[in-house]
Amino acid sequence: MGLMNIMLFHSTYGLTPAVHAAAARLRDAGHEVRVPDLFEGHTFDTVEEGMAHKDAVGKDELLKRAVLASAPYSDQGLVYAGFSLGAATAQTLALGDAKARGLLLFHGTSDIAENASVDELPVQLHVADPDPFESHDWLNSWYLQMRRTGADVEIYRYPGAGHLFTDPDRHDYDQAAAEQTWKVALGFLATL
Repeated sequence: MGLMNIMLFHSTYGLTPAVHAAAARLRDAGHEVRVPDLFEGHTFDTVEEGMAHKDAVGKDELLKRAVLASAPYSDQGLVYAGFSLGAATAQTLALGDAKARGLLLFHGTSDIAENASVDELPVQLHVADPDPFESHDWLNSWYLQMRRTGADVEIYRYPGAGHLFTDPDRHDYDQAAAEQTWKVALGFLATL
């Protein structure tokens, strides 16, 4: 219990003020937080613009940037966290880092490699219900696959919330769901 070293990855909107605000909230709780800018200064007002940029940069390059940002700190035992696209990135890195202390996912998941294996990695996912990017069938399959890797998984669903409901700058923002998410997430971090 105590101070965690958190690597927090932004969504397809880029490194926006909301991501900095989330990092500040985590720092206020006593954690050390880094927010790498995988889009190198670009931010976007729409999902479509962000996705186009992501596709132009390429998945492999974004993952390389995430690995390079995390590598200098991975020996400390990182908690990987992220929003939507950033959650997918965080998941990929956490499943590949034997020293990862935890995985905190907001609004997103990713495919899981067949050979992925972890030693009781604590994982917490916060997701809208329903979520246009995370169907119930997908989440059920994801949960079973994550359990198969050896992860200890908790899923929190927020009925009626929009996809990126913790981001106060987006139309899907849901203050009640966001506050509940942060309360549960900070509690999760305190147990690691």
